[in-house]
Amino acid sequence: MAAESVNRTIRIVIADDHLVLRESLVSLLKQQPDFEVVGAVGSGSEALRMVQMREPDVLVLDLFMPGGGGFDVLRTLDRNRARVASVVLTGSESQGDYVQTVRLGARGLVLKSDGPEKLYSAIRTVANGELAFSDDIARDVVKAMAGDVRGEHTSLERLSERERQIAALVARGLKNKDIARELQISENTVKRHLQSIFSKTGTHDRLELAVIALSEFSRAA
Repeated sequence: MAAESVNRTIRIVIADDHLVLRESLVSLLKQQPDFEVVGAVGSGSEALRMVQMREPDVLVLDLFMPGGGGFDVLRTLDRNRARVASVVLTGSESQGDYVQTVRLGARGLVLKSDGPEKLYSAIRTVANGELAFSDDIARDVVKAMAGDVRGEHTSLERLSERERQIAALVARGLKNKDIARELQISENTVKRHLQSIFSKTGTHDRLELAVIALSEFSRAA
């Protein structure tokens, strides 16, 4: 669920309480010609202040910090409708943590065991307005969230047959180019259908749509 294409400098704030890691991240990110690190802090409260002061495009956020952890930061940013896109950088292996970060509005998630290229890609992807979750994590999160909403009314009945086909393929984790190939239509046509689907279902992105679609199709099975 990732697509990166940003032709501008991406302003970044880093929030991690481990000093060595934080300084290493600053050094790594500064080597990328399209990245500008405008702040690096060690607590949740400092992260919120820095986001307000510097108005970055992307916040790289650790989940577990003193002074308000990553969950609190995401919750506050969501409540304040902050425009910053958050990429969670975590050592957690808990699916529950992954689901919670998505619920609280994180746009991407990278494991600390991943290589730096995955972090670079995630930053560029969320700065471009897309989601940046690995296929495995996205699939697990979608399944968990679909189970949570299974008893709720999430009907896709307003969708046309073609739109239902596309929603089902999104739930399987297919990208636009793969959907286009599967249905033998253009990628631009897929994008137009997706905009209509988002409007009709009240979803905001592919992840929300996948959750609703998986829940609905599971009930119908």
